Amino acid sequence: MSIFEPVEGTLVVVPSLSLPQDELRRITGVRSYEERLLFLLLTLREPGVRVIYLSSAPIDPDIIDYYFGFLPDPDDAAKRLTLITLDDPWSQPLTRTLLSRPDAMEQLRSAIDGDAWLVPFVLSELEEELASSLNVPLYGPATSLSYYGSKSGAREVGHEAGVPMPRGFGDLRTEVEIEEAMEGVPGERVIVKLNDGYSGLGNVIVDKSDRSLTRFSAAGETWASYIAKIQERGAVVEEYIEHRPLYYPSALACITPGGDARVLATHDQILGGDSGQVYQGCTFPAAEEYRSEVGASAGRIARALAERGVVGVFGMDFFALKADAGYAALLCEINLRIGGTTHPFGAAMLTTGAAYDPATGLLMSGNQPKFYTATDNCASVCLRGRTPGEIVRTAERLGVGFDPERRTGNVFHLLGAVPEHGKLGFTSIGNSREEADELHALTRRLYCGP
Repeated sequence: MSIFEPVEGTLVVVPSLSLPQDELRRITGVRSYEERLLFLLLTLREPGVRVIYLSSAPIDPDIIDYYFGFLPDPDDAAKRLTLITLDDPWSQPLTRTLLSRPDAMEQLRSAIDGDAWLVPFVLSELEEELASSLNVPLYGPATSLSYYGSKSGAREVGHEAGVPMPRGFGDLRTEVEIEEAMEGVPGERVIVKLNDGYSGLGNVIVDKSDRSLTRFSAAGETWASYIAKIQERGAVVEEYIEHRPLYYPSALACITPGGDARVLATHDQILGGDSGQVYQGCTFPAAEEYRSEVGASAGRIARALAERGVVGVFGMDFFALKADAGYAALLCEINLRIGGTTHPFGAAMLTTGAAYDPATGLLMSGNQPKFYTATDNCASVCLRGRTPGEIVRTAERLGVGFDPERRTGNVFHLLGAVPEHGKLGFTSIGNSREEADELHALTRRLYCGP
């Protein structure tokens, strides 16, 4: 079973942000990231599918209606959707609060009818406890396997799968180990990564000869506070790839409960922030020059993880650079969770009816390939105070909504972050790379300004 293509059964979607809270607090409108998985409402186009969606705060009805607008029978889909809110926007992680609320747990149990899967945003011991309490299987990697989603674990899996990686050292937990590793890695600069860093916020670029040039991805970080995190979570030290141009592709893969491992998509990541290490969005597919290399490496990693018993959707990040014999793809990290490229892929696939062709690395809707550009970070003070319904109606009026006949246009997400934070996400789908990029640029100008 794939969560993108269920034919029957119930998806119990628990978008709990069970991640380091100090890093989550740095993300503007982070609670609205619970809405990233709303693309799964589009699976209700299959009459045998039901969806139960949990949230810490009520979801604006206009947002639900927006997703129903993509479906052939919105009224029937509405009968097969159950929304359960804890009505507590400050409950983080959501799952912890849910487990402490007998009323919400009973409501959830009553809503589950027949075969079901619990789909977590991030799987932690809390989600395992919830699944056990509900007697529902998890669509995600067991916490006993979480090490393979750490930066150190990724290096171990990469070595086993025979995938090239930057030179470096893993499983480091003391300042002495960090210093020794930095001296053992070639180059004037190195990159240090927390084992469980999120969106690049756990990365630090260190200049060996001048520590005053150290660049932290997370605002307000100091070397003392960072070392304390290393001691708690562990870290890796790797060579800083100075090669230019350098590209940042990623791959999305899934492993079914039956052990079938497959690559779903490749992307080029859009990175930003002061250190240039923070995820901002993506384009699909990855560039043709290194797409097949990334896909092949991702396939080897997915098969290695399947042999370890991993289940679910996960991502892998790479570096791509030009070598003498063509382009090389180096494994950067494995993210054993639903990540930033999952919802753009799900939105594009489910709205266009496209299928991934592993031979070409393209999403094909019949004979027409589909391309997209996505962002989580369209922000403007002009958006604050506007409602999700206004955003959608403006898109239709300006001609940047979704065209069901051409199967192109924008699919919006993070709509719940607009009123308070003026932050919006969207996936711009086109029939060519140029069309997707032009639509994306136009939409950014319309909503976020120049």
